[in-house]
Amino acid sequence: MADCLFCRIVAGEVPAEVVHADDMVVAIRDISPRAPTHLLLLPRRHIASAAELTEADGPMLGRLFAVAAELARGAGLGERGYRLVTNVGREAGQSVNHLHVHLLGGRRLGWPPG
Repeated sequence: MADCLFCRIVAGEVPAEVVHADDMVVAIRDISPRAPTHLLLLPRRHIASAAELTEADGPMLGRLFAVAAELARGAGLGERGYRLVTNVGREAGQSVNHLHVHLLGGRRLGWPPG
């Protein structure tokens, strides 16, 4: 989608600090981090939010979560812990209508979030 910021990042049209890229998933550093480690994992294919996922998205989601675990281990968070979050809709805090998962860690994270 030409007007989607994350689609443009995935396509290489908008600069971002890419920490992982494969045929299904791109991971970037968040430009406004909320934790010492704050990455965004984006599917290459445009999906507006988790509300649009179907069973056919299973392989992509499996890859996304495997990449998240790999990146968390690489950041030294595997033993300490980390959080994976996706927001659905404006009231939940979704600001870009492209499915993305936040990987947050490196400090104690409170509960409940928000």
